[in-house]
Amino acid sequence: MKIFLLSILTSIFALSFFLFQDKNDYQDPKLVESMERGSEIYSDFCVTCHLPNGEGAGGTFPPLAGADYLMENREASIRGVKYGQQQEIVVNGETYTTAMPNPRLEDEEIADVMNYILNSWGNASEDIVTLEEVEGITEE
Repeated sequence: MKIFLLSILTSIFALSFFLFQDKNDYQDPKLVESMERGSEIYSDFCVTCHLPNGEGAGGTFPPLAGADYLMENREASIRGVKYGQQQEIVVNGETYTTAMPNPRLEDEEIADVMNYILNSWGNASEDIVTLEEVEGITEE
């Protein structure tokens, strides 16, 4: 009986450890570090318009949470953060015409904030945004 109880307790412990692990435990450590830096940048430059939860302000500032535009237009999204966004965009079926000013971030800061945005609020990017990727994006 003691062996049975011990095996049950061990199973419960192992299962709870697996179920309650932080999702960051499964992510690339470089991505986790980049997202941590990106969270701070988001709080300083983006939160006013896009809000703490990334939901944006309906009709004025597009959502970042669950935003189809981000996932389907990676390069354009990075360009928008790097140079500002002046043209009309459609996010989750809604058209946005409000301009986003150039926040004047360094390329590494852009990579970090993009990694944060692309992996928060239900977004999940398969690839980390790198400094080299951001450096390669030019203004159109």
